[in-house]
Amino acid sequence: MSAVKSVRQFFSGTRKDAASKPPLFLAWRSSSFFIIMTVCLALFTDIFYYALIVPVVPFSLTVQVGLGEDQVQQWTSILLACYSLALFVGSPIAGIYADHTSSRRWPLLLGLVALAASTFLLCFGRSIGLLVLGRLLQGFSAAIVWSVGCALLVDTMESAVGVAMGYVSVAMSVGLLIAPTIGGAVYAAAGYYAVYYIAFGVVLVDILLRLLMIEKKVAKQWITQDTSASPETTHDVEKTAARGAADEGHVGLTDTGVLESPVAEAADSSETQPVPASVGTTDANTSTPASTAVAVGQPKRAKPSPLMVLVKSPRLLATLYALVVEAGIMMGFDAVLALFVKTTFGWNSTAAGLMFLAIFVPGFLSPLVGMLADRYGAKWPSFAGFVAMTPTVVCLRFVTENTIQHKVLLTILLVIIGVTLDFSNTPLMAEITYVITEKAQENPGIFGEKGAYGVGYGLFTMAFALGGVIGPLWAGYVNASAGWGTMTWSLALWAVSAGVVVFFWVGSTPQKSEHVQNDGTEEGNAVSTDRAPS
Repeated sequence: MSAVKSVRQFFSGTRKDAASKPPLFLAWRSSSFFIIMTVCLALFTDIFYYALIVPVVPFSLTVQVGLGEDQVQQWTSILLACYSLALFVGSPIAGIYADHTSSRRWPLLLGLVALAASTFLLCFGRSIGLLVLGRLLQGFSAAIVWSVGCALLVDTMESAVGVAMGYVSVAMSVGLLIAPTIGGAVYAAAGYYAVYYIAFGVVLVDILLRLLMIEKKVAKQWITQDTSASPETTHDVEKTAARGAADEGHVGLTDTGVLESPVAEAADSSETQPVPASVGTTDANTSTPASTAVAVGQPKRAKPSPLMVLVKSPRLLATLYALVVEAGIMMGFDAVLALFVKTTFGWNSTAAGLMFLAIFVPGFLSPLVGMLADRYGAKWPSFAGFVAMTPTVVCLRFVTENTIQHKVLLTILLVIIGVTLDFSNTPLMAEITYVITEKAQENPGIFGEKGAYGVGYGLFTMAFALGGVIGPLWAGYVNASAGWGTMTWSLALWAVSAGVVVFFWVGSTPQKSEHVQNDGTEEGNAVSTDRAPS
């Protein structure tokens, strides 16, 4: 039994009693580097698995399922949309659960169950129904990974949110970068099942890292082992008292760093001024402060749910709309690019996969873009991305012939589009945290003890998923009915609408020197400028 407990403690990291020993490699397993690596690999696994079969689907639908060539474009778009539909429905559920559970680690492990079932169905399914079910399970797994993973990164990185979202974008870009290339090459060289053998291998590594990871808040129970009045404990008590005071009134810091509040001022002046009987006195019979007794008789105002607080923010809604557009344009190319180069240039699945390199290589710039967002806010980097994206997407209509010049033109345009997608996406991901931070500063405690990062990134994942539903269907059906040229300028008009929304409603300069905790309180002082309505 002790061996079972030891194994359980090794993987959970939870301290059972005072005699328990810390898990092996606790400092390394709870370090920021390891947590970031684990979350990024989880996101990479999801995107890698999603993108691995993108260049394979147009070819495998005819061979594995037996569809006719005239149905390939339609079912390619539908399968991509099924993933995004499950992602859209599952994201708010995963986000709310993440903010109400004691650990963000276990939901990540739960997502692996759905991912394993999805991998099995997509690998061995030989009917459209099984492929659709596999894509739905994959989308549900992604909902958990994205909502919970992004919230865990914010918990870990604290104020460097833009950089954290930059790492997310890098993971996404690497997955989107190498998966289509590997998928196309392996399918051409070794066949359909070999593609999924690679997927199974990546999932196994992902499982190992998720089991080893220990959250920082779990690791703290091993660091603070003595509950006596040590300096650290005293500091924690002071912070708790400050948080309680913040719920009742304004709490600030003096020049010497001492907390001051209306309560403290009242206490200081109590020696020279009479204290009203209704304030700070105690009932002799009940040993309860009279102020508490008065408060009990008053109706308690219910706090709005974090979800309702966020969805009422015009700034957040504008951010989510722009994310829908960015995701829709990016994933719209997933539905049409492989088929376009196949019909225009006569390329096979390997060459089709290589074309995705041009879009996703610029994703390695994401941490730098995130640093810009942390310093200057999300508005201007994102706006610049949409402005540059518009004419570039329109220019894709000029790629029409099977010549070297047109192939080079397509590659250059896709690289530029990749850069614009990077600038439009990463700041918007960080903007969600900026909005939550500002809301928590304006109304301390509004998000409760657990905070709202899970809900916030659940909404982000919903927006990404909605774009993933609209984009492939839009691009696929317009391309099939009206042609490549019409598809490109219609997507460009969509990008214009996002740029307008970003310009008018997104943005404020992010707070620099504070970390908003999960209960919605602040640490430190902060100055916010150029504040947009939120």
